[in-house]
Amino acid sequence: MDVTTATFEREVLEASKTVPVVVDFWAPWCGPCRALGPTLDKVTEAFGGRVKLVKVNSDENPELSQAFNIRSIPNVIAFKGGRAVAQFMGAIPEQQVREFFAQLVPSEGEETLQAAEAALAAGKLAEAEELLAKVPRDIALADRIAALEQSIGFAKAGADAPGEAELREQLALDPLDHDTRIKLASVLAGQRRFRDAMEELLEVVRLGRHTQADAARTQLLSLFTLAASEPALVSEYRRKLASALH
Repeated sequence: MDVTTATFEREVLEASKTVPVVVDFWAPWCGPCRALGPTLDKVTEAFGGRVKLVKVNSDENPELSQAFNIRSIPNVIAFKGGRAVAQFMGAIPEQQVREFFAQLVPSEGEETLQAAEAALAAGKLAEAEELLAKVPRDIALADRIAALEQSIGFAKAGADAPGEAELREQLALDPLDHDTRIKLASVLAGQRRFRDAMEELLEVVRLGRHTQADAARTQLLSLFTLAASEPALVSEYRRKLASALH
């Protein structure tokens, strides 16, 4: 696909928010550009739609060449999330082009992990477990794997417990029923309502018997890992937990 100054924002910047876009800055008179072009086409086809390739004629679109500081061609720039993330210059070998493309897309393991996360978010617990079992234990994915395992654990515990409304009715009758409060926290955590779950567990840490308080503390520590994408919330409840323990 040929892209111009007029279509660059739509076809590159906006498009790169859903799929990586590789932009080939070239010109018809450029011999290395003509040599690299078929390689880019071949590798793009091999990636089966996971990467979008567009071409910019640098002579006809000098504004784009200036905007991206193109000093020599071919110059290939990759975009993800609306911004440039990688580039190379010159007619490099096909293997290097493949490696360049590979860094732009998730690995097979990461794609499977993403599918497992999506399945859990959709409430498909069995499917999430099945997909997670297929994810290789890659150290680069270790934190996400651990978080998903914990999410599944909370979701299973919540599925085995009565519903939230019933649990809250039980607590209204007996606010010191800490076993029920821990079950409620599991239900809330399974729904990713982390603040509500942490608050219930913190109450057990403060008022529960020794074994109940230990169980609540352990669940809180797991929730801190699970809610790592909300650092302010985690910091707040780490402080509250430390205060409750001392």
